[in-house]
Amino acid sequence: MSRILYELAGADPARRFSPFCWRIRMALAHKGLEVETVPWRFTEKDRIAFSGQGLVPVLVDGDRTVADSWSIACYLEEAYPDRPSLFGGTGGLGMARFVNSWTDGVLHPGVARLVVSDIPAWLGPEDQAYFRASREQRYGMTLEEVTAGREARVREFRKDLQPLRLTLRAQPWLGGAAPNYADYIVFGAFQWARCISAFPLLEAGDPVAEWRGRMLDLHGGLARAAPGHEA
Repeated sequence: MSRILYELAGADPARRFSPFCWRIRMALAHKGLEVETVPWRFTEKDRIAFSGQGLVPVLVDGDRTVADSWSIACYLEEAYPDRPSLFGGTGGLGMARFVNSWTDGVLHPGVARLVVSDIPAWLGPEDQAYFRASREQRYGMTLEEVTAGREARVREFRKDLQPLRLTLRAQPWLGGAAPNYADYIVFGAFQWARCISAFPLLEAGDPVAEWRGRMLDLHGGLARAAPGHEA
């Protein structure tokens, strides 16, 4: 059975930077499932029109097409119960749903306000125009204004990571003794930043930074091998 994953890419097809796509790349590796990845760009809506919507990730698994990272993760768990579990049962599923909501609603906006102005440099001309127009309309200001003063503001962002920090001081992974989908959800945000910005979100020695290093090395260094910055 062939699997194809459509992922957001920059002008360089190797520059894959969607946090949602990284969740699924890590989930597929966790399950030990091979996949062909296809680069997709913001202005290529027609290429994924078959999925009934206009966002990635989109997974095509044989005759099944699934969009949205949460839906794909749940599909993988149900379709491949003989492979390592992403959630570890219904309790883990419920906790991962909370982590998913917190990441989308709190962590992603915090990261974006520190790195969003660095994204256009990695895009082709059409995507640059689309990205800048759509995001500046969303924020009501230029991308450069969004990230202005980030050298000072990053201190507040790091303070907001305290729940993560305390958890990772007590256990090596958000999933406990081993990583699970909760780790992949949160990691996607940091891998997104790593792929498009040299701005340092984390300080050396921070338990969150140490956890991020372990995440980069998972699954044969899958995430570390991706083009990006080490800061």
